[in-house]
This record gives sequence, structure tokens and C-alpha cells, in this order.
Amino acid sequence: MEVIRPYLFAPPDPDRSGLSVTCDLETGILDLAVRGRFGRRAATDTFTSLRKCLAEHPAAIVVDLVGFEDPLAASAAMWVAINRKAAALHPPVRLALAVEPGTPLRDRLTRLGVERYFPVRSTPAEARAAASGTVPWTQRLQLIQRAPDELSTCAARNLVGAACEAWRMPDLLHPARIIVSELVTNAVEHAGTDVTVTVWRRGAGLHLSVRDGDPRLPRLLDASSGAPGERGAGLRIVGARATAWGAMATHDGKLVWATLRGAR
Repeated sequence: MEVIRPYLFAPPDPDRSGLSVTCDLETGILDLAVRGRFGRRAATDTFTSLRKCLAEHPAAIVVDLVGFEDPLAASAAMWVAINRKAAALHPPVRLALAVEPGTPLRDRLTRLGVERYFPVRSTPAEARAAASGTVPWTQRLQLIQRAPDELSTCAARNLVGAACEAWRMPDLLHPARIIVSELVTNAVEHAGTDVTVTVWRRGAGLHLSVRDGDPRLPRLLDASSGAPGERGAGLRIVGARATAWGAMATHDGKLVWATLRGAR
């Protein structure tokens, strides 16, 4: 099942399976809420969303399955497979599930002994606490730009430079500065709101994110269309240099992110 770049999460569509994704900028944890009844389309949508989440390489993923209908517990194998992919990343991504007790899915997960590999709790709050308690401390630098202007891009580049110097990642300095420049420039030109730039250390790699108050997700223009400087043209530069990139809606705008992998 291929997931096509960029990894974009639009706001929840009521006509689809009821998936929603939110990100905690303070902890680097993604929350994926799944609603509706498990079936072929729900399995495809959920698995694709989880693959997108893993592409962002978060600190952990908390999956809220409270109210999710799976009377045959057919999704159990999918959670095991996703955890295997998450654990294989460097550093590994922690997975935690919130599943109501007494349901067929919870009973099957217990019989499979998945608690040896990832926590399963009764509520999203309990699952988040379990995930947070096992996520290692991660280095992070953050910059908040009020009423951003043309100097915001320079400040973001300096933030990346400080991160690469402090974390001894000289090989990522040049591409990371280019990527954050494009992301911040887009936010300044098209959002016109406060901008939050965050740089996370992910093992030997970097995770860059830019949050603004414009709910419109970025659109990657085809290389053969559009004039230079047109909205989305600079994102081709991001796509060419980042290991992965994408965006997701937030309660007050959007978050655009990119990851870069360095030598282990």
C-alpha cells in the first residue's frame, strides 16, 4: 500500500471513516482518533494515515479507538504491523492504543500479548500518559514570530544553524536552512499570522515544523505549471531536499513539517 508524498492531513471529512490527527508541539506526540466501523475502506484509510504519521517520525503515536466498532477484532493484526514499522525507525516511535475494555478488539489484543510491545489502555488520556512516560527526552529549539516579516526567515535559518551546531549535524545545516527558509517564507507571504518554528532532534536527523494560523494546506504545483514565485512553487525545493514532508490541520491553522535524515 503506497503512501504518496507529500503527506497531507486535511481536516476530518464526515463522509469518510472519521479519522482526525492532531499534534502536540510540546511533546512531539501525534494523536490519531479513529471512529466508525472497521471495514475495507476504514482499514485502508487508517493504515494510510498511520504511514503518514510514521513519515513525520514523531516521538510517539497515540491511537484513540474508543467508540471504534470492530466486532470481529479484525484490525488487531494491523496494529501489530504498524508497531513493527514504528519500532524499526531510528529512533523508534512509540505506539499506544486506547481501546475500551470488554470489547472484542481489547480481548484479542490481550490474547496476542501485545502489551509486551506497546501499551493498550482504556482511555486516550491513559494511553497518552503511557506513551509519554516511555518517550525519551528529545532536544528541541523553538522560535515564535509575532507579526512575522521578511526578517523571520533569517531568524528561522539562524535557529536551524544553532541546532545543527549544538547537535553536531554539519551535514544537515545547508539543506535544513533551505527547507526552513521556504516553509517560513510561505507562512509569512500567505498566512500573515503568528508563526512558530520548531526544530527537533530525531536521532541523527532533524524534524522541522512551521505552524501558522491559515487553515489552507500547502499545494505542490507541477514543475511544468505556474510561474516562478507562484504559491506552492517553493515547495518543490522542500520536496527535493527533505526525506519526507507534509502538513496537517490544527484547531487554529496548520502545521507544515519536514524531516531530514543524517548518518547514524
